[in-house]
Amino acid sequence: MKIPDIIIAIDGWSSTGKSSFAKQLAARFGFLYLDSGAMYRGVTLFAQERGFIGAAGVIDEPALEAALPELELHFERDENGTRLFSGSRCIESEIRSMKVSSFVSPVSAIPFVRSWVDERLHAFSKGGRVVMDGRDIGTTVFPNAEIKLFMTASPEVRAQRRYDELIMKGQKADMEDVKRNLAERDHIDSTRAVSPLRQAPDAFVLDNSNMTFEEELVWVQGVIQGKFGILQ
Repeated sequence: MKIPDIIIAIDGWSSTGKSSFAKQLAARFGFLYLDSGAMYRGVTLFAQERGFIGAAGVIDEPALEAALPELELHFERDENGTRLFSGSRCIESEIRSMKVSSFVSPVSAIPFVRSWVDERLHAFSKGGRVVMDGRDIGTTVFPNAEIKLFMTASPEVRAQRRYDELIMKGQKADMEDVKRNLAERDHIDSTRAVSPLRQAPDAFVLDNSNMTFEEELVWVQGVIQGKFGILQ
C-alpha cells in the first residue's frame, strides 16, 4: 500500500502498547518511528543521575533547567529498530525501569521539559513519514497530523502487560505496585496543567484490549485507506 508522506500521531494511556504498535506500524509502512515517551524517560534518567530528584521525590526544577542544555538525546536505527541514546550511550534499557517509570510523569509535566522535548521532536520529524507516540502528540505536538490515533485498553489488561514486560526484562515486579504506578501516571497525565492527556476530537479510537498486533495493523491500514481513498 502506497502511503503519502504523512505524520501519524498516536496518543493514549500508558501500557496500552503504543510504542510496540508504533514500531510495528513504522516497520510495516517504512516510516521512521519516534518514541516521545522515551525522550521524557531520558530526561527523567538524566535528572535522577544528576541528583535533581530527591529522596522524597521532590524535583529540583531550577537545577534541571540549568543542566538540560547539556543533555544530548537522539535516536538511532539498526536491525532491532529505533533506540534512544544519550550522547554515545544507549539508554533504551535503563529508561524502561520502574525507577524511571515512577518519576517520568511528574518530570514530563514540567513546562520547560515539554518545550525542550517538543523542539527536538519537530526537528526529528521534518519531511514527514513519521510515526510518533506519546501523551499529547495529536493535541499539542502535531495538532495537524494527517492521522491521529488514541489507544486505550482495560486497566486489568494494561497492568498485566506492564507486569509481563518487566518480568521479561529480568526486573523485579509486584502486580500491586504496577497497578498503583499506572493509576498515579493516569492521574498525573490527565490532570497536569500543561498539555494533559486527552483524545483529540478527530482521533480514531483503538481499544486493543482483545486484539493482536496483526489485528491492530489491519485496523489502522483500513483507517488510512479510508482517509486517503487508497484502494490497495
